[in-house]
Amino acid sequence: MIDFNKGIRRPGTFTGPLICGVDEAGRGPLAGPVVAAAVILSDDLDVTGIGDSKTLTSNRRESIRKRIEESSTQWALGVIGAETVDEINILQATFLAMHKAVRKLKSKPDIVLVDGRFTIPDFNIRQKAIIRGDKKELSIAAASILAKTHRDMLMIKLENKFPGYGFSKHKGYPTKEHISKLEKLGPCPIHRKSFRPVCNFFSNKSLN
Repeated sequence: MIDFNKGIRRPGTFTGPLICGVDEAGRGPLAGPVVAAAVILSDDLDVTGIGDSKTLTSNRRESIRKRIEESSTQWALGVIGAETVDEINILQATFLAMHKAVRKLKSKPDIVLVDGRFTIPDFNIRQKAIIRGDKKELSIAAASILAKTHRDMLMIKLENKFPGYGFSKHKGYPTKEHISKLEKLGPCPIHRKSFRPVCNFFSNKSLN
């Protein structure tokens, strides 16, 4: 039996069950993609400081990201853009990103630990959903860091493509600054049109 009550880490030789942690970043923003990461930890990884990405500074997350990627840990990312988010809704887009991330791993996991209330639908690998999993499982915490750092990097690049909104600062989240810029400039191609107040912009425009 696998003990789910403590953080699980398996050797880089992968002689035991392959345990994959999965988490996402970007469900709440008004703009940009949702990103999921899948991670199978190896025993050559120094896990010091690994925790929920939201509790870490950006510098700390970046340092840990490099440490994870330079070890023999297996990891992969799934990225789903704003257009697809609008087409299938954010929950389904999140599941799709998670599905893509796990499928891109070099090895097929024996079990997938998913942060949150829900497992990934239509998936033929054993799963367990763990509420606040990024605080309970090292593999999920590592996945949260990779997802967050990759998405932040994408948003910084998108600031150069779509200047004026401040994406490099707020990463697409609904801050006062972002909403103010949105009202002034209108949505750009990476805004999620199904999200308020982006949706409100189009509604108000049609009334004028």
